[in-house]
Amino acid sequence: MATLPVPACRSLASGHGFRRPIDSEIPPPPSLRVRLAPLIRAPTLKTARRRTRWGWAVACSTSFPCLGRVGWHRREGSASLLSFGVEPGELLSRRDSAAADSSQALSALLPVVVAATAVAALTNPPTFSWVPKEYYAPALGGIMLSIGIKLSIDDFALVFKRPLALTVGYIAQYVLKPVLGLLIAKAFRAPSMFYAGFILTCCVAGAQLSSYASFLSKGDVGLSILLTSSTTVSSVLMTPLLSGLLIGSVVPVDGVAMSKSILQVVLVPVALGLVLNTYAKSVVNFIQPIMPFVAMVCTSLCIGSPLAINRNEILSSHGLMLLFPILSFHLAAFTLGYWFAKLPFLRQEETACRTISLCTGMQSSTLAGLLATQFLGSSHAVPAACSVVVMAIMGLCLASVWGNGSRIRDIPSLIFPQSCPDTDS
Repeated sequence: MATLPVPACRSLASGHGFRRPIDSEIPPPPSLRVRLAPLIRAPTLKTARRRTRWGWAVACSTSFPCLGRVGWHRREGSASLLSFGVEPGELLSRRDSAAADSSQALSALLPVVVAATAVAALTNPPTFSWVPKEYYAPALGGIMLSIGIKLSIDDFALVFKRPLALTVGYIAQYVLKPVLGLLIAKAFRAPSMFYAGFILTCCVAGAQLSSYASFLSKGDVGLSILLTSSTTVSSVLMTPLLSGLLIGSVVPVDGVAMSKSILQVVLVPVALGLVLNTYAKSVVNFIQPIMPFVAMVCTSLCIGSPLAINRNEILSSHGLMLLFPILSFHLAAFTLGYWFAKLPFLRQEETACRTISLCTGMQSSTLAGLLATQFLGSSHAVPAACSVVVMAIMGLCLASVWGNGSRIRDIPSLIFPQSCPDTDS
């Protein structure tokens, strides 16, 4: 057992000398000597003593980074522990980091998968026409479960620590976006077979892809996760309410039945994932690496099926008229979401403005497609399927522009470098 030097013991008895760590060169205790191969020169151990909450601790480092940290710690209620190399917590963090890297890699492929799904569904409908609408709910449940296993109770506690930024994003999501969709639908005179589905698409929660877009844009990823989580949970009430107000006079909307459907396919999987992440971490660690792939497959099915089933209507003259409202809606949503957060009385940081913009322009169109199929008719799911393709491509392109150091006011100069003078960022 290593013993402290005499001056330190005297200081321990007198209660003085603990305000600063004592840096000194002392030889390591015999129990801590590192034995290496004869051909390898023994590393120099640098040891520093410091006072911890429960007593003294000595941290030793070597000139060989592969050896990691060597030291002993006195813990309350347990014997002294000696660790060589990587600690268990570091192994867990590396495992989480690998899972995060795989999730980001699959998220980066999502726009390609979405575009390929749309092309395959429109050029060869049998590729996805075999998927019945009864599969939409389980597929969307798989997507929501992939969100739930990433959440914890502490994430929802952060809502009370960032009230202004979350309030701004929430208003943009459930006030600015539905009104914008209504104005665009009336301005472009959206076809009646797609009108209600288009408005419903503007009334759903934010998309989980917005978190990855915030990461690419160097925005506030934590705020994006909180916004997506809070709008997803509250969609049980907000989406049926907004749908009844905006399209109730055109198409009858059963708000109670819609709330029950959202409760089953959104809130239950998210709550299940939250419970697993809290009380069954080993299960989450097992399924988390494959959940991004599951979410990608489910998203592809929810997009490809309505596109394949309604191919003739989409490629007709009425279907082509739907393209302009969808493009205009997403372009305006990204722009207005950014400048809404920049208002003088709401002025947010640049990172928060980017996140709010992405969360406003990217919504859970898969949920809108499911609700449209169940309550409005299969043709009304077409705007949601088209919206997924447009918002994934536009959102990630915008995020890439921001990630390269440009601002939203610089985008015209990037597109037309000769006609628009350069502006200072």
